[in-house]
Amino acid sequence: MYRFLARLLAAPPDSATLEAVSRLKGDDTDLGQALSTTALLAGKMSVADSEREYNALFIGLGRGELVPYGSYYLAGFLNEKPLAKLRQHMIQLEMTRADDVSEPEDHIASLCEMMAGMIDGLYGGEDNLHGQQAFFETHLASWAPQFFQDLEGAESSKLYAPIGSVGRVFMEIEATAFKMVAD
Repeated sequence: MYRFLARLLAAPPDSATLEAVSRLKGDDTDLGQALSTTALLAGKMSVADSEREYNALFIGLGRGELVPYGSYYLAGFLNEKPLAKLRQHMIQLEMTRADDVSEPEDHIASLCEMMAGMIDGLYGGEDNLHGQQAFFETHLASWAPQFFQDLEGAESSKLYAPIGSVGRVFMEIEATAFKMVAD
């Protein structure tokens, strides 16, 4: 799920991504319904329309409708303390920013990709589950649910509204699961 969100939040979906997403099937859960809606909309969306929507949401002329960075949500500005804290945590986990990425590391797509890497075992060491929990609680739990809720309700969101629902519900599931680990 983290890779799914990372792919859709890092850049506009290309035709192969829209095709793959359009084949998703959901169940009657909130997450399943959000995935089904995303699939339905992806099947109707052109690459050009998805690119326009992505740009309106995240890029804009001066700024997109949403600013998908932890620092912005937590401190009100880009490149603030939350980003510095993330960079320190990345060093501890031996994570490095890809050379071809110019965005600050606290972009929601980057954080989702980092969590996916921790789940895959690429980062985190021996106590990976507790490491995932610490990373999630430190860098996602405090702002990502609000970001995804904002994405659900953004004026420019069509395809991205149910993606916001997927993200919001998934963050709730993760928070609950990590609470169970702590108990």
